[in-house]
Amino acid sequence: MNVIDENGNSVPNQESKRILAGILAIILGSLAVHKFVLGYTKEGIIQVVLNIVTCGIATIVPFIEGIIYLTKSDEEFVETYQVNHRGWF
Repeated sequence: MNVIDENGNSVPNQESKRILAGILAIILGSLAVHKFVLGYTKEGIIQVVLNIVTCGIATIVPFIEGIIYLTKSDEEFVETYQVNHRGWF
C-alpha cells in the first residue's frame, strides 16, 4: 500500500521511526537527536541553539514532541513526520 503525499504523489510505505524518535526526544531532547534521525537537520540545529541560548529551558519542546510521537499510531506518524515532513509538533 502506498501513501499519498500533500502533492498527490504516491510514496511507498516507509518503516515507522516513531518509537526510536519518541524515546530519543524524551531522553536526548536537548541534543535534538530525534530531529536528525527523522532527517530534520535545520530543525535539529535550531533546537540545539535554542537549548544553548535558554540554558536548557527549551528542552521542554522535545519532551512534548516525544510524548506526541509515542501517542500517535504508526500510520499517523509516518504520514505526518516522514511523508509530509512536518518539522515541529
